[in-house]
Amino acid sequence: MAPMKTISKSLQRDAQKFDAIATVRWLIFINSLRTMRGRTELVARVLMGFWFAALGLGGAVLLGMVAWFIFSRNRTEWLAALLWPVFLLWVFMPLLVATSGETFDSCTLLRYPLNYSSFFCVRVIYGSFEASTFVGIVWLLGIEIGTAIATPRLTVWTALTLGVFGVVNIFVVLAVFAWLERWLARRRTREIMGVVFLLLIVSFQLIGPATRWVRRKHVEFPAVLMQAEALQKFAPPGLAAQAISQAQQRHWWSSVGVTSSLVGYGAFFLLLLHVRLRAQYAGENLGEGIAGDHESRNKAEARLGWRFPCLSSPVAAIMEKEIRCLWRSGPLLFTLIIPVVFLLIFRMSTGSRRTHAFSGGLAFPVGAGYALLLLSNLIYNTFGTDGVGVQFYFLSPVRVRDVLLAKNLVYTCVLLFEISFIWVAICFLFRPPSAAVAAATVTAVVFAAPLDFCAGNLLSLYAPKKYDYAIWGRQRAPNTTVLASFGVQAVIVGLAALTLLAARRVGSLWVATAIFAALATGGVSIYHLILQRVDGIALRRRESLIAELSRAS
Repeated sequence: MAPMKTISKSLQRDAQKFDAIATVRWLIFINSLRTMRGRTELVARVLMGFWFAALGLGGAVLLGMVAWFIFSRNRTEWLAALLWPVFLLWVFMPLLVATSGETFDSCTLLRYPLNYSSFFCVRVIYGSFEASTFVGIVWLLGIEIGTAIATPRLTVWTALTLGVFGVVNIFVVLAVFAWLERWLARRRTREIMGVVFLLLIVSFQLIGPATRWVRRKHVEFPAVLMQAEALQKFAPPGLAAQAISQAQQRHWWSSVGVTSSLVGYGAFFLLLLHVRLRAQYAGENLGEGIAGDHESRNKAEARLGWRFPCLSSPVAAIMEKEIRCLWRSGPLLFTLIIPVVFLLIFRMSTGSRRTHAFSGGLAFPVGAGYALLLLSNLIYNTFGTDGVGVQFYFLSPVRVRDVLLAKNLVYTCVLLFEISFIWVAICFLFRPPSAAVAAATVTAVVFAAPLDFCAGNLLSLYAPKKYDYAIWGRQRAPNTTVLASFGVQAVIVGLAALTLLAARRVGSLWVATAIFAALATGGVSIYHLILQRVDGIALRRRESLIAELSRAS
């Protein structure tokens, strides 16, 4: 009886710890509603929750209908085609989408007297609170309901198999993020992983040109598909599909064996997660700082800062700092050439240089608009990479207005360089756009950029979010910023569409240039007005701004 009492007391202590953690998180949430940012964040979270609920329910209905069709027609060999989308969404959705709410970093609990088992359970529980987990579970429920309606005798076994499959997906995501965080602790590794991730995203755009190339080479698709189908059987979605298919054919022992292999997948990724979390619990430091030599620091020669014509010294100094930081970021430099990469993909699709669909004048506007869109991650969180260093802006004799002006000037220079790069690429890939198209595009950018800077400056003060390159997967822009950026982009795109429709009705793009020029004048005036007021806003919000950006990761 003594061991049972010991286990019971241990479980009671763990339950008390979990209750205390949940209570603290609930009180933090309630207290956050006292601020304007907390209330707007709640509204944004509810709106994004509706979007994910629609995605989950719509996908569940579709997958349930397809599952009913598969089992009613006894075509269980197609079942893997249902489970692969669930698996891919579960794994890649946290990488591609800013999910609802800022994820709680359970590593901050290491400062409290928690044993390893409690820390591990908290990390798994909080790591499971992702939108991808909710959508994946709802999709699996849809498949289960469709299967139960078509084949009632498989209800229990299908539920068990799909449950194991869902748990494996959770462990896969947690293990992948835990090890990515370890690999990205080094700057060079971060840059390599960032470029690889961007290349992976871009590679999806090459599917169309690759398909046409394969058709021209007369590659036999059936043979390729048969090889892919044979390999996918060893992945978790293929194993889950095989287990249900074997049960459908009443091969129960074979189905149990395949399910055991799926459990082995879960145990493997659980072991990988345990290795990482155990190292974190033992006090592993993921930093890459190296103590420098005191004498070498004393011998370092002072270098004069950069000078820019017509700009004050503080503005020039901040511009130099921003340019140096941007220049050292490999993934960011890679994103600057992404618009050109997409233009190259369009060029590879079909048509010659002069008969291509983009040669009629769409290439330059699309490339310029995409370049501005890529900068939104920086514009709408301009203090994010400053972190704890933001407090020096308030200690030094410099106005916040000058700080934001310097950052906006750097982003403007980047945008001008990228648009020029796009122009040169278009001249080689397609044909140079007409003067009317070029003028309309430039004036549209001059109209859109100040509005983006206005919204970005305000959101950077009202909804800042610390961004640390050493952390992967637990950093997301606040929902307020995400929804506000969508709203600003919708307004800009709507005004541009109305302007182009008016120009088309008149029959001259020069009318669009004139309208965009008038709108640009208004946008610059609004930007100047907001820039005059940011000092007062920053002064009122300096405590919350410093506290948010100085928060421990």
